Amino acid sequence: MNMENGEYQIDINGVIHWIKVEGKENNTIPLVIIHGGPGGNLYTFERTVGPFLQDRTVIYYEQRGCGRSGKSIAENAYTINELVGDFCKIIQWTESEKVDLLGYSFGGELALEFAFAFPELINKIILSGPSLINLKTQYMIQISGFLSIAEQTLVTKIDEILQENTPIESKYSQIWEIVDEETIDRLLFVNQDVAKKFRQFIQESNLHNTGLMLAALQENPVTPPLYERLNDIHHKTLIITGVYDRNTGIPISNLINRNLSNSEWILFNKSAHFPDLEETEKFVSEVLDFLKA
Repeated sequence: MNMENGEYQIDINGVIHWIKVEGKENNTIPLVIIHGGPGGNLYTFERTVGPFLQDRTVIYYEQRGCGRSGKSIAENAYTINELVGDFCKIIQWTESEKVDLLGYSFGGELALEFAFAFPELINKIILSGPSLINLKTQYMIQISGFLSIAEQTLVTKIDEILQENTPIESKYSQIWEIVDEETIDRLLFVNQDVAKKFRQFIQESNLHNTGLMLAALQENPVTPPLYERLNDIHHKTLIITGVYDRNTGIPISNLINRNLSNSEWILFNKSAHFPDLEETEKFVSEVLDFLKA
């Protein structure tokens, strides 16, 4: 890797991508951080967990249409194939022979897609609260999660939506339209003080999720779906899941762990969907030990 530390705006497949390199002087296999959402960004991770990865070479990048990266001209150009194509070009631009991947939430799912598409480019994989967004179980986990922590008035509204004769994806979208920030925070975090700090970073970043990527992914699902291809991914993989994760949940991590051929799975007992924020010290320790082993 010949580039220097710093931030870059690089044209990848016709879309300007925000890329940041840190720790080049460490000369490790680069660790690529892959954010979730779909449609999120790395602003919070970059300022919380990122500084503790200082003995690694780290590559941050935000996906097309996300965070500080540019949008595609076409509103539906956010499919897995396009995201995979962008990743390949980004790694070529870094001139890295191999990279490690750390993906959280949807970023974990995306990391597995990268590993499936380009197995020779990937060394090790870390998944934190990974999703499988085209699995109906994924939607049911989130809906059940809301029902378990919502106030009674909201529970009643969710129950009414569930009675409708519509697909689960439609019910899911309707429920997300009526839930308030406080309920979302209880879904995503055990420690509400951490949730408040998370909200502060969101406001400070002034970065917004357009929803375009999720819509494109729902309209253009990959065939065959990722969960049917997991047993073709043989990289050494660490899965990290919060015991109280009501967003992607233990069932999804269990499915992924069961079908990967070379994975280990760790539960974080004081975390929900973001173990990196709720148990940062333990998270960093497990990640660095896994990469160094």
